[in-house]
Amino acid sequence: MALTDGRLAEIAAELMLVPGITGVVLGGSRARGTHGPGSDTDLGLYYRKPLDVDRLTRAARAIAGPSAQVTDPGGWGPWVDGGGWLDVDGDAVDLIYRDLDRVTAVCAAVEQGRYAFHVQAGHPLGFADHAYAGEIALARVLADPTGELAALRDRLKVYPPALARELVAGLWEADFLVMLARKGIPRSDSAYVSGCLFRLVGVCAHALHGAAGRWLINEKGAVAAAAALPGAPAHFGERVDKAFAAVDGDPLRLRVAIDIAADLVLDTADACMMMVR
Repeated sequence: MALTDGRLAEIAAELMLVPGITGVVLGGSRARGTHGPGSDTDLGLYYRKPLDVDRLTRAARAIAGPSAQVTDPGGWGPWVDGGGWLDVDGDAVDLIYRDLDRVTAVCAAVEQGRYAFHVQAGHPLGFADHAYAGEIALARVLADPTGELAALRDRLKVYPPALARELVAGLWEADFLVMLARKGIPRSDSAYVSGCLFRLVGVCAHALHGAAGRWLINEKGAVAAAAALPGAPAHFGERVDKAFAAVDGDPLRLRVAIDIAADLVLDTADACMMMVR
């Protein structure tokens, strides 16, 4: 059974006693109402340095038992940051750190149409910094004594038009990747072609979400999410599957895979233009 709203409020109150923590939000599928019986509960811990990790460890153990552990800030990498995986009343609860000053700066940037993908372990496409803004926009605030998180969320209720334009404009990279992938055909370089196709598909998924004014905050499930958008190219997910299924050491098969991807890029550009009209 998922944690009740009352239990979540108790957990948030305990976490707010930790020096450095400025707010707690419920994120992930539960905040969006798309969670299932096996879904984790994601709690975003917004903090300003210095974060008292010793006090947070004690709070985590008060919530989840003596074996609970949390990382230092940055323990999971520069953009995922850090946190802890807890078992609370039999439910998996993920604590995820977010540096509020950095998040605020990213939100201001995306409102101006600036975004980037950053090298981060566990994110083969790169960590999309505009996910920070999406997390706030989609979150349910559990504790926010200064009102900063609620103010950010209110600013992002409307998807930033400048970000939408730049994500669609970013499709130039997908075109470029088609050309690069073709260079792998004579060498039967299936690994290189696969890498090009993976990034190409990710760029398309973000462009479609931007055009639709929907936040995409995770690489996992990005193709299915893009395929489900109103106005997405027909059979988007199936075409992605066919492209990757054709990748092997046979140059003819590699050419088929790249041709499928090239058509998908063209159809994605057309779909985006229709959605932003």
